[in-house]
Parts: sequence; structure tokens; C-alpha cells
Amino acid sequence: MRVFVLGTRGFPDIQGGIEKHCEKIYPRLVKLGCHITVLTRTPYIPRNRRILENQGVRFIHVWTPRSKYVEAIIHTFLGIIVARIKSPNIVHFHAVGPSLFIPLAKLLGLRVVMTHHGPDYLRVKWGWFAKFILRLGEFLGVTFADHIIAVSKTIKALLKHKYRIGRIEYIPNGVDIPERSTNSKMLAKFDLKPQKFIFTACRFVPEKGLHDLITAYSKLTNPGFKLVIAGDADHETAYSRKIKEFAAQNKDVVMTGFLNRTQLSEFYTNAKLFILPSYYEGLPITLLEAMSYDIPVLVSDIPATREIPLPEYRYFSASDTVLLAKKISELFNHPLSKKEVAANRKTISKNYNWLIIAQKTCAVYRQVLGL
Repeated sequence: MRVFVLGTRGFPDIQGGIEKHCEKIYPRLVKLGCHITVLTRTPYIPRNRRILENQGVRFIHVWTPRSKYVEAIIHTFLGIIVARIKSPNIVHFHAVGPSLFIPLAKLLGLRVVMTHHGPDYLRVKWGWFAKFILRLGEFLGVTFADHIIAVSKTIKALLKHKYRIGRIEYIPNGVDIPERSTNSKMLAKFDLKPQKFIFTACRFVPEKGLHDLITAYSKLTNPGFKLVIAGDADHETAYSRKIKEFAAQNKDVVMTGFLNRTQLSEFYTNAKLFILPSYYEGLPITLLEAMSYDIPVLVSDIPATREIPLPEYRYFSASDTVLLAKKISELFNHPLSKKEVAANRKTISKNYNWLIIAQKTCAVYRQVLGL
């Protein structure tokens, strides 16, 4: 079966949860016999990296302006035109924004699968009009798609409650069990020592709670370890500039910028504690990645993190910087027990295995095509 993919910027090594999801699942779907074509957004793919194939996944690089508000809309519209010309068996949309155009795809005779990665209209960065468009995208996508995939049980329950439909399949994000990095180049670059820093990785948007993490870390008196923040903003905003300025006030807060897979592995391998201070997540791949490296974690108490079974002491109330500071101090020297390592690995292999996730996605495609 021939599947076209819309709603991702592209891959490999492009920042974003959806991008990681696509990078992991589609090569596996190729091995299962699917012919996958991903329509990338050219502003995120430098000319010297505009390859036509990666691990069997084909790419069509589609122009769109790099704009916070219109890039997804323009790219999706152009992508549907390309899809109509190429006539794949299925067009797979990711996220509620691009799903605004699912009725158009259906009108043009295309079969559609939609993956709902989370109610993006809850993100703080959007104004009222953008939130309205995102809500509309969700409504139109759920109403007109041939089948819907939800990456978390919380999202599936939300959609069933709001729209009273049955064609929703829960298929989560996943993670690989990695090989630990033996490199030390990035640590040396930022004057870091193994096991002497806490770590987080995310985009610089308000709902990720970076301001709370920096505030909480700054409350610690002579902690003896650094705070490392990996990532950046997709589009520079007042918030992302504020975070960088805030971090610069503390010499022990290290901002690495965006890291590729190899660089990120070095930090996961050597971090003493991973922190996820988010107010909102779909299903956080970064948390799964941290667990796969056997790093102790500390996460905000939100529905998405509650789906991943963790001991109660590894949660804190989102936005409570006093409690977060206290928990950082307590857990920094609290390594994972053998029991917790075993439990985490069992959780990953049973619930977040990319091969099983790809097989379930392929089953959805077959169901849509009546195979």
C-alpha cells in the first residue's frame, strides 16, 4: 500500500515530538511492506540535506514559508494537491492543525488516517483565533477522517467524550532501548562532568515549563551540579528570548541549543536526573527516552505523565517551583533501584515498542482499505 504523510516538518534530526514519532515509525512500516512518502517542509531541510530517501522512506520536499501561523496551513494545502496528483492509497495526517484540510482530501477522493498527538489549542503560545482554527481542525479531522489514531489514552477518552465516535485506535509513541554513548565531546564543550548535571530537552514554548525549572534550580544554594537545557524555539518569540535571558543570569544553567541524536545520547547517558516540568503534553517521547537510558526522572503531575507508571515520589505539581526545588535536591542523589530499572524496561518493551506500534498502525491502514 502507498501512504503519503502530512503534518511533519520532516526527518531525520529535526526538532519536535511528531518528527521523532515519524522518524521511528515509518522505516518500520517500510519493512512491513508499506510504500511511505513523507512530504517535508523545505525551510527545515537545508538544500544539502534534501535527500530523496532514508531507510526506505521517500521524501517529497514541498515549499512553504517559515511562519509560526501559516506554514502548516500552506504546506498541508500544497501537500494535498501533490497527493491528489500522485494518488496514494492513504494520506496520513499528523496533528490537529493540518487536519483542517482533511475534508478537502476526502472531497478529492483520498482515504485519510489522522493521528491526534494532543489538543494543541491548549498551548499557551496560541492566540484566540489560532486556538479556534486548531479546534476546528480537530473537529473536521475527527469528523471526516476514515480512522483516527490517538497517541494517549487521555486523548482517546477526550475524543470519545467530545465527538461520540468509535473509530479511534489508541497507538502510543514509542522508544528504542539505546546503546549508551561513549562520547564526551559535548560534555567537554560545555565544561560538564558526568553525573554532575540535571537535564531536560524540549522546544522553548510556555507549556514546557522551562521558566519554572530555571526558577526552581535557582532556589538551590550551592547545588554542586548544573542544569542543562537542550533545545530551542522553532520560531523566536518573546518567551524564548526571555528564557535565554533568564538562563544567562545563572552561570550554572547551560543552554546547548538543538542536539542531533548522537549528541542527545551523550547527555542522556551522563545526566544524573531528567526533569519534565510541562503543563501539557500529548505523550512525551523525551520522558520515554530518559527512562530507556535508566535515568531517574522527575515529572509534573499531568494526565500524559500519569499514563506512564512511575513511583509517586517522582511527580510534582506543575508550576510549584518550591516543591520542584525540594524534589530536585532530594532526588539528585537518589539513583534508580534495580526494581525500578526492571519495571521501566518492562513498561517500555510491553507498551512502547516501536515495532508493535508500527504493526498496529499498519493494521489501521489495512482496515481503512478493507484488506
